[in-house]
Amino acid sequence: MPRYCLALDLKDEPTLIAEYEKYHEKIRPEIAESITGSGITQMEIYRIGNRLFMIMETTDDFSFEEKAAADAASPKVQEWENLMWHYQQPLPMAKEGEKWVIMKNIFKLV
Repeated sequence: MPRYCLALDLKDEPTLIAEYEKYHEKIRPEIAESITGSGITQMEIYRIGNRLFMIMETTDDFSFEEKAAADAASPKVQEWENLMWHYQQPLPMAKEGEKWVIMKNIFKLV
């Protein structure tokens, strides 16, 4: 199963960070369905300071493009994304409009 690691920053404000974490204690059912329905089989988000690190495991046929298209077509996912963007900010190296940035694997202990 493919594994992807992604990064994103939160706005560096303790109150906003606490609110963001509260939302992730129990995400909305339609958001969980959009994640698992796209072929993401496992997802974890870690935080240090205002930096977020996401680990995703997916099915072999998972597609970021198909996930993005399905998300764009879902009013509930768009509502969630807009709400989360209140807390998030792009990484300095992110492209215009890019949120989560895929990280390059530089080491693997085999």
